[in-house]
Amino acid sequence: MTKCVLICATLAMTASLSFAQKSPPADTSVTLGGKAITIKYCAPSVRGRQIFGDGGLVSHDPHYPVWRAGANSATALHTEADLDIQGLKVPAGDYTLFVNVADPDHWEFIVSKDTKEWGLGYKDNMDLGRVKMAMSKPSALIETYKMTLSSTGGNAGKLQLEWENHIASVSFTAK
Repeated sequence: MTKCVLICATLAMTASLSFAQKSPPADTSVTLGGKAITIKYCAPSVRGRQIFGDGGLVSHDPHYPVWRAGANSATALHTEADLDIQGLKVPAGDYTLFVNVADPDHWEFIVSKDTKEWGLGYKDNMDLGRVKMAMSKPSALIETYKMTLSSTGGNAGKLQLEWENHIASVSFTAK
């Protein structure tokens, strides 16, 4: 009996580790003006699937066309600085990030004040605001989703999201 329990526990642990590796946790951060800005997310892979557009993987999310900007738990932003994201004022603090992908070639970045949900718990009444994202196409398919925060000089920065056949970005300044 003990051997059976041990085998079952080992199989369950192996399966859960295998599942967790499909969209592993990731993060990106930048320091501007001495203040840290960090995003924590989970990074899914394409694995031969269509991701965006009609019939794509993201279209099956319950809040489509709003996407959680990652996989698994909600994509979390922590900023020690007040941010100005293309005119959207974001006070220092914690937020959840989403993206409206109704038009796969014209995304809208969403900052939510709700930080108590899992990745699929989007509530539009909790939006702090939305801004249009700059879009481009990569030279080749981007297999694993990646978010990058970078400095563009002084107190200015850029957030870039890359996955499948899409690159989307927003510029911001830290105060």
